[in-house]
Amino acid sequence: METFIWIIHVVAAITVIVLVLLQHGKGADMGAAFGSGASGSLFGASGSANFLSRTTGVLAALFFVTSLGLTYFSGHKTETKGVMERAIPAQSSKPAGSAPAMPANDDASKAREIPE
Repeated sequence: METFIWIIHVVAAITVIVLVLLQHGKGADMGAAFGSGASGSLFGASGSANFLSRTTGVLAALFFVTSLGLTYFSGHKTETKGVMERAIPAQSSKPAGSAPAMPANDDASKAREIPE
């Protein structure tokens, strides 16, 4: 599930970047208002939003939602085993050819280890 959200997140981010770069700013038609007559008003048309700006808004909202989803998943990670832990199963019993147990740690065994 987290991988799917990552894919949607990256696609939404790239698409928002492309859509923002395709659109022209509000002040882009200002020069046209003072002589060429291409614009209807000083700061461009103030009608309803066009397809590009609505798509940008929807994708920005999707980007925000996927950001929240990824934040949720990063805070609620479950304990996973590493590669080595999965490769070597835990041994609950001693194998047949194992070494004998070490002697207990008492004062008598420590006294034997000290050279005189």
